[in-house]
Amino acid sequence: MRAVIFTGGKQYNVKEGDALKVELLKTDGKKMIFDKVLMTFDETSGEANIGAPYLDGAKVEAEVLESGKGKKVTVVKYHAKTRYRRKLGHRQMYTKVKITKIS
Repeated sequence: MRAVIFTGGKQYNVKEGDALKVELLKTDGKKMIFDKVLMTFDETSGEANIGAPYLDGAKVEAEVLESGKGKKVTVVKYHAKTRYRRKLGHRQMYTKVKITKIS
């Protein structure tokens, strides 16, 4: 069983057992439920359910593994002939989750 979920402004194609990094989520425990499921697909029967925009009653359960900061991305701004140089760094916060159940 596969599902397409929507979280953090992005869509993720997931199946049970997948571990992925998503935008930082505010969680109070070790369990997370994604209820914004756009589509489910059963690989054995080839049956697909598509929501408009979300499927009613569909949910994806996940286990929170860790939260942290990603690798540093360096941004350099430069304007020729004007003595303008800027160097910035950014580390995006993330939450790593493992998909446990699709229903």
